[in-house]
Amino acid sequence: MKKVFITLSVVSVLGVFAIGLFLYCGLFDVSATTQHSSLTKWLMTSTMHAAVERQGKSIDVPDLSKKSLVFEGINDFESMCVACHGAPGKNPGPMGQGLNPPAPDLHKSAQHHTSGELFWVIKHGIKMTGMPAWGASHDDESLWPVVALLMALPDLNAETYDALRKQAEGMGHHAENDVNESHAHESVETEHSMKQSKTTHEHDDHEY
Repeated sequence: MKKVFITLSVVSVLGVFAIGLFLYCGLFDVSATTQHSSLTKWLMTSTMHAAVERQGKSIDVPDLSKKSLVFEGINDFESMCVACHGAPGKNPGPMGQGLNPPAPDLHKSAQHHTSGELFWVIKHGIKMTGMPAWGASHDDESLWPVVALLMALPDLNAETYDALRKQAEGMGHHAENDVNESHAHESVETEHSMKQSKTTHEHDDHEY
């Protein structure tokens, strides 16, 4: 029995040493262009689902049945989520196409989560997936409309999603920010044009 224990101990130590050497030598492929092994993918997915399910149970969910919340949420969803996850009738953008693991298609996956779970993921993010913790820059009140939209998303297709966006124009936390950013961009362009015009006039005055 003692021999078996010693043998197992030696094998365990050698195994840990071999793994450490493998990692230290840079032999593990960390590139985002290489897919995870089946075992790694299973471990990460199972761990994530179990953790999100447990955390979601402690969330106090407000009334999300108001249509206004969906209107607010769709503009925020466009600004915060579509680039990586896509939307009905929209593919993910360049950033989303380069993620590994790829961001899930929320049009399909949202229906498999409770509103509490969705809120927790949006607020806290998921490590090693590219999913950010939006709670670092948004308060809870501004995140719940996104959850309301996600709960309605499985029932939308490209046409109804686009129609909802048009109805929701100007609503939501990011709608206001987008307008401000647009105005700021216009101001920068105007200032740049004025500087160019001033430089041109100064050059002309110098010539004459």
